[in-house]
Amino acid sequence: MAEYEHILVKRDGETVTVTMNRAARRNSLSAEHLAELLAAFREIGRTDATGIVLAGAGPVFSAGHDFGDVAARDLPGVRELLKLCTELMRTMQSVPQIVLARVHGLATAAGCQLVASCDLAVAAESAGFALPGGKGGWFCHTPAVPVARAVGRKRLMELALTGDVVDAATALDWGLVNRVVPDDTLDEAVAELLARATRGSRASKALGKQTLYAQLDRPEADAYAIALEVMAAASQLPGAREGMAAFLEKRRPEWPD
Repeated sequence: MAEYEHILVKRDGETVTVTMNRAARRNSLSAEHLAELLAAFREIGRTDATGIVLAGAGPVFSAGHDFGDVAARDLPGVRELLKLCTELMRTMQSVPQIVLARVHGLATAAGCQLVASCDLAVAAESAGFALPGGKGGWFCHTPAVPVARAVGRKRLMELALTGDVVDAATALDWGLVNRVVPDDTLDEAVAELLARATRGSRASKALGKQTLYAQLDRPEADAYAIALEVMAAASQLPGAREGMAAFLEKRRPEWPD
């Protein structure tokens, strides 16, 4: 893996952990930080890893955009910054690996956007989530995009309009995270969920993830049209053929990928 200034990248077996490492800046997302995250996800996406854990160093997961960076930019500069951030979020959803957010402390604004853009999320009981622009001067327009798709309209409106922090239990109830666990068991819970989410054929899982995102939020007829064609084609993949053969022959599968 490449060396980075603002993030740490470590592979352990089939899992790669990407740790945002700007604790002194509350892991705020400057252009340089975003560019490194994007480069790392693209690099990992080309490997045979099956899972990616996104974590944050220090007491905060991520405080969102770095206002020092934003304030120094004119309109075209801020537009480019937001395009870079959007490209990161879309890349996290397009890579073949399962991406899981390991959330501790606060995840606010674009930090909350990161959590919502991951495939899965496990939060410590101490975690908190907010779209604070609603009580400030710069509304959380782009962070609200994936958050809306995770929590629904009324809950999004409460998050976005009040700007208040919701605790981990509320985030679980609203569908923003998959699990809430005691702080001292966060790593074990992350590993357990990721292990279950990455088992099986790698090629099948990658295609499945990408198809799920392709059909989400589309009208039902369109969603079925996409899913039908992909599922039919996927039935001919080596992993699918092996899975069906193993079931019919009452044996454990030996995945070819």
